[in-house]
Amino acid sequence: MTTPVQVVLAEDSALLREGLVRLIGEGGGFEVVEACPDAVSFLDAVERHRPGLVVVDVRMPPTFTSEGIVAALTVRERYPDTAVLVLSQYVEEQYATELVASRAGGIGYLLKDRVADTSDFITALHAVSGGGTVLDPEVVLQLLSRARNTDPLERLTPREREVLGLMAEGRTNAAIAQSLFIGAGAVEKNVSSIFTKLDLPPTDQDHRRVLAVLRWLDHGSTKE
Repeated sequence: MTTPVQVVLAEDSALLREGLVRLIGEGGGFEVVEACPDAVSFLDAVERHRPGLVVVDVRMPPTFTSEGIVAALTVRERYPDTAVLVLSQYVEEQYATELVASRAGGIGYLLKDRVADTSDFITALHAVSGGGTVLDPEVVLQLLSRARNTDPLERLTPREREVLGLMAEGRTNAAIAQSLFIGAGAVEKNVSSIFTKLDLPPTDQDHRRVLAVLRWLDHGSTKE
């Protein structure tokens, strides 16, 4: 017989937690080794069991904001072999983007309404635990909308925006350092970060400094 995939579950609602334990256990090929009511006990359980799959609610005690999804991202970082399925009432766009970008495969983000379709939910569990990616259609729509509407300059810190603004004025790194009363090394660090955040990798064909300035001008250099 195939050894079942061990699962650690995190869900603050006792009723839904027990329902998920039963549903996952009856899904075939899974064993819920621990069901936790909060993110802290969840991370402790993951450390003890090193499960093959975790199922996590987004909003958990004490603030019921992002504890669950942050814990899911922590699991992805600490235990790369553990698959992660996130359940949520809503699409948390920022965290959903981070989760999807954190690693290729072994991830899922479903709205809780989908759990009502037990067959699809179990299919999603198998897909994620097998290294696949399962995203709720609503999650996909919102992430695509976010990608279309995101201003790349919003990724920059206030200091990086100052540096880029001075670059647009034609200042050298030395002149920027003098203007901002910072060291040349700090300017170089900010410039490098600007290139990274604006998705401008090193290349022999393009001048990254010019491209960065063009994006500054194209996306509204007057934004604060």
